[in-house]
Amino acid sequence: MSEPLRVIQVGAGAMGRAWLHNLSGNPGVELVGLVDIDLEHAQRVSEDELAALVPVATSLTELKDVTGAEAVINVTVPAAHNQVNEEALRAGLPVLCEKPIAPTVAEAQYIAKVAEETGQLLMISQSRRYLNQFTALCETAAKLGPISVVSCEFAKAPHFGGFREEMAFPLLLDMAIHQFDSARALLGEDPVAVYCESFNPSWSWFAGDAAATAIFEFPSGARFVFNGSWVSPGLETAWHSRWRVGAERGTVLWDGENAPETGDPRQSIAVGNAPEEIAGSLAEFIHCVRTGAASSTPASSNVQSLAMVEAAVSSGTGKRRVALAEVLGND
Repeated sequence: MSEPLRVIQVGAGAMGRAWLHNLSGNPGVELVGLVDIDLEHAQRVSEDELAALVPVATSLTELKDVTGAEAVINVTVPAAHNQVNEEALRAGLPVLCEKPIAPTVAEAQYIAKVAEETGQLLMISQSRRYLNQFTALCETAAKLGPISVVSCEFAKAPHFGGFREEMAFPLLLDMAIHQFDSARALLGEDPVAVYCESFNPSWSWFAGDAAATAIFEFPSGARFVFNGSWVSPGLETAWHSRWRVGAERGTVLWDGENAPETGDPRQSIAVGNAPEEIAGSLAEFIHCVRTGAASSTPASSNVQSLAMVEAAVSSGTGKRRVALAEVLGND
């Protein structure tokens, strides 16, 4: 158990570079292979990020046996997630996969069942859960009694170019899963319904809806209110959004950049220093594989975060309240 976890990374694109850097910075893991459909690109990325060459191939099959790999990091595009994940899981290899788990809830449910059948861990890297300030927000809120309302404001004005500006629902499909998943973590339960209004302001440079407001209902009676926009220049929020949690015995605020606060000068909120974002998800993955501990974001649970996105899109399109059971196939 003291030896580094031997992993193969699949995907050497922009996010793949970030993951290679992440892997090289963690002594608990050893990269033993890199898979990408473009071999020359994979070799260049390997040299750039690792200052060394590792075995490269165009498929996981070519490397999994000869490298002695113990796990897989899946950083491919979402449309390729299931193919890579299923191949790894059926080969007996646990997987840490970039979000979203899959393009659709149905595909996500399928691969979650494969993970259950094989008995292998399929963990989804919801990196925003691994923020020390967010952890402090959750811990502080938990001390304030039952929560009534969690509100999240996200306001940015990025000019991405490319596919995001051509998507039908760029905010909901490309960004909101971060906030939706964080709300699940904060409340400790899964929503039962949502009403969403998705729209595109007249000055938007996006082809599809770049703004949305959604209200999620939770079993406890709590509400999560998301108000977001990709086209709000000036006085922008942090990338991690601006949060307000109202509970029975108080309120806690987090601006996404600084330590949360309650407004009570007698209460000091401690913020830890654990690994953050993808470094945090990697650290948890290694721990889970080595010890058998449960992951906070297994595929079976993460389906719910993707379902929140799909339900919000359905609600915004149909202008009606949508039960999560509809998109999960439980109605």
